[in-house]
Amino acid sequence: MNFSAKDVFDLLVNDYSLVGEIGHINFKLKDLSIVVKSKDTIGNLIQDWIKEWMKSQKIFFFQKSNSQAFPDFLLNEHNRKIGLLEVKSFDYDRGPGFDLANFDSYCNSLLTHAYRLDSDYLIIGYKMNEEGQISIENVWLKKIWELACASSTYPLKVQEKKNVIYNIRPSTWYSERSIYKPFNTKEEFLNALNETRYQYPQTRHDNAHWLRKVLDNYQSHTGIRLSL
Repeated sequence: MNFSAKDVFDLLVNDYSLVGEIGHINFKLKDLSIVVKSKDTIGNLIQDWIKEWMKSQKIFFFQKSNSQAFPDFLLNEHNRKIGLLEVKSFDYDRGPGFDLANFDSYCNSLLTHAYRLDSDYLIIGYKMNEEGQISIENVWLKKIWELACASSTYPLKVQEKKNVIYNIRPSTWYSERSIYKPFNTKEEFLNALNETRYQYPQTRHDNAHWLRKVLDNYQSHTGIRLSL
């Protein structure tokens, strides 16, 4: 049976009641076991835990052989254009420090796989105390435009080092104090992405038809024509 990302979220949050639960990470070598108090590996371990939890719930999923390839999980057995699920986690005390996508790779992928716009992001905010206890503070299910936002530098918030854009960065979507709010629609997100490409010197030269090609590709995959 195929589960949608919303089904997975509802089962995890409402039925399984993950929010508020406490866990810890053990490492055992020979006869000595310790509780891990470093946050360095939590993100990967949470993703592994989600994988095993879905198995326990008899939720169908598929993973590509390249563990770094997008998405983390494919939930639809018959249609690989829907049911795309990414899992992200972050330290709730520090705010979302993860990347939504690599800027160049994401822009290029939309030219041929524009259905990626409709992917879901399962996000888990956690806290770890000095004893190594991990508490799940909140869980969200979002689309990329519900996570991305503008910035003071570009129409889209990005990670930039030495005038080179590397990644698309998230807003602090759950905070009322955030200056830059998430986009309301995928159209707003696409416009911001397009304008950022135009302002960014390395993509300005080939940006003339990028948006039209993305819109055409999205329509060819989904049958829906986005109006910008």
